[in-house]
Amino acid sequence: MKVFVAGASGVVGAHLVPVLLRRGHDVVGTTRTTEGVDRLRDAGADGVMLDAFDAAAVKGAVADAAPDVVVHELTALPRDADIKRFEESFAMTNRLRTEGLDHLLAAARAAGVRRFVAQSYAAWPYERTGGPVKTEDDPLDPTPPAAQRAALDAIRYLEASVTHEQELQGLALRYGAFYGPGTALGAGGAVLDAIRRRRFPIVGAGGGIWSFLHVDDLAEATADAIERGPSGVYNVVDDDPAPVADWLPELARAIGAKPPRHVPEWLARFLIGDVGISLMTEIRGASNAKAKRELGWNPRVPSWRTGFRSGLLSGS
Repeated sequence: MKVFVAGASGVVGAHLVPVLLRRGHDVVGTTRTTEGVDRLRDAGADGVMLDAFDAAAVKGAVADAAPDVVVHELTALPRDADIKRFEESFAMTNRLRTEGLDHLLAAARAAGVRRFVAQSYAAWPYERTGGPVKTEDDPLDPTPPAAQRAALDAIRYLEASVTHEQELQGLALRYGAFYGPGTALGAGGAVLDAIRRRRFPIVGAGGGIWSFLHVDDLAEATADAIERGPSGVYNVVDDDPAPVADWLPELARAIGAKPPRHVPEWLARFLIGDVGISLMTEIRGASNAKAKRELGWNPRVPSWRTGFRSGLLSGS
């Protein structure tokens, strides 16, 4: 198949493109720089410079590529994002998940594309009540912290737009908190640096449930979704949702750092705000059962417990 990857030079795209090429697909990837075009061509893909907010340019690029599948991996998240400035950090990504999405969908329809796969998120959007692990049938958070409302609205818009498409098959992949090369949870990443400096504490009882995913598994799952599976929303996470109180000390040990400090919620609120408190104490994990069943995908790194030790700093 021919696959058009919007955002091919980002963290996800950089891991996805080689997987698609290895599986025998022809790939056209978009980037915002000439250097990105060169890297894509060196890898064996076609590279196109593209402004996702230019509707005419997007339509032309997709028409020229004439792909079977369009993949939306466009984000604009800084690796060292400040959790207290969550709304500001996500502002451009929210536009890419709404305005940028609209341009890609319109271009895909016009070009007769039959399948559309888009990046969504499972790491915090689920309702923060009820059981610790959520499925795709469970509701998203009706009352998120104020700073997350715009981001959650953009996620809702993306998922509804993609999965309700009448002219093509649409799949939205809710990625977990991914780690590995090129991520904030990889070598040189901001999160690992904060843990080493003991600036990433366990807040309260550390009861927030996180679902992780190695970035290589993320790429394989996305390739599976490109190749098969019915329209719908899919959690793409590992097998082992876990509370902060479990995974954070393990991560510190894995990178040779001192154990994380413990901080009460009242004090942490001044440091990380309401969003940070929610992430550390309230969020819920996600089940990957549907992705396994419908996409035929299984994570090669089934748990962050082994991933943090053996897969964190490398791609294998």
